[in-house]
Amino acid sequence: MTPILVFDIETVPDVAGLRRAHSVSAAVDDDGLLDWMAQQRRAQTGSDFLQLQYQQVVAISCALREGSSFRVWSLGELTDQEPELIRRFFDGLERYTPQLVSWNGGGFDLPVLHYRALIHGISAARYWDWGDEDREFRYNNYLNRYHTRHLDLMDVLSAFQPRATAGLDVMARLCGFPGKLGMDGSAVFAAVRAGELESVRRYCETDVMNTYLLYLRFQLLRGVHSAGEYAKEVSLAREKIAASGAVHWHEFLKAWDANAVG
Repeated sequence: MTPILVFDIETVPDVAGLRRAHSVSAAVDDDGLLDWMAQQRRAQTGSDFLQLQYQQVVAISCALREGSSFRVWSLGELTDQEPELIRRFFDGLERYTPQLVSWNGGGFDLPVLHYRALIHGISAARYWDWGDEDREFRYNNYLNRYHTRHLDLMDVLSAFQPRATAGLDVMARLCGFPGKLGMDGSAVFAAVRAGELESVRRYCETDVMNTYLLYLRFQLLRGVHSAGEYAKEVSLAREKIAASGAVHWHEFLKAWDANAVG
């Protein structure tokens, strides 16, 4: 069985990078710089969301289904800086060559990781293999949008049509899963500034769990899992997070029961 790795990242504005890229004087404080950038973005695009190269990674969470085991965790320690988190992520791909699964990973998470790995000089040979080293990767690699070694569920379910995409929270809730808990992406920057990185990591983990549950439902849709196999996979995931005893998983399970369909 090929290991299945579901992932999600959380980001904040890279203030130091913005200063370097735009030669901003040290006399301009961080808030002033961010306000100026937001005004520029709104004028250009109608949104103040920064370009992906300016998104600094503060958390990467994963769910790994391998053999008879399943676990959900956040990479690294609270004190680890961005380069270490990204290095760990790509080292995991090097080690497992997993089936990579995301929700909008092709549109956000992976391009961010591309840019940030480039900035920090991080090697990711297995991930970037187009088939030069492994012939199988010529026909199924992590980089081609229409290959399946990376499965972006949002992209596939929308038939690759941007106007047809749906959000993770909505689809999770529609399927009877908990959806987002505690915060959303717009609250991450304030939480990190307030020293609440642990809360951000826990939030990211619940996003990964929602994505994994949708992946299982997708495998049922495709006929990869029978109804009985699907039920066993869901039960395994539920048992593993319940056994952790962590508060955020207690809240997740409570919301799951409240939102259950049928």
